[in-house]
Amino acid sequence: MASFQHPEYQACIDACNACADACDNCSTACLQEDDVKMMARCIALDMDCAAICRMAAGYMARGSEFAAQLCRLCAALCTACADECGKHKMDHCQACAQACRRCAEACVAMDANV
Repeated sequence: MASFQHPEYQACIDACNACADACDNCSTACLQEDDVKMMARCIALDMDCAAICRMAAGYMARGSEFAAQLCRLCAALCTACADECGKHKMDHCQACAQACRRCAEACVAMDANV
């Protein structure tokens, strides 16, 4: 979905949406793991990260004056999620960690360019 009113945010919006999707996939896959309790922090961070990424994408799409502030928090949460997912060797966790790192980088770049 293209953001025609705020094309300067499009790369970050795309990274946020991709990250949210990866986090949703990861949390769902983690719930299918044999030791779900071991995955509890990963699942919780996936859920938080997906929610803030979708919120940040919406703020940017609307051109909210608070988009940059929210993107700073989004970058911090994405980094925490990437660090946690990176500890687990499952493919879904590794893919999520990569998406989270890309999103954190995009959010930092967006904030720097505002």
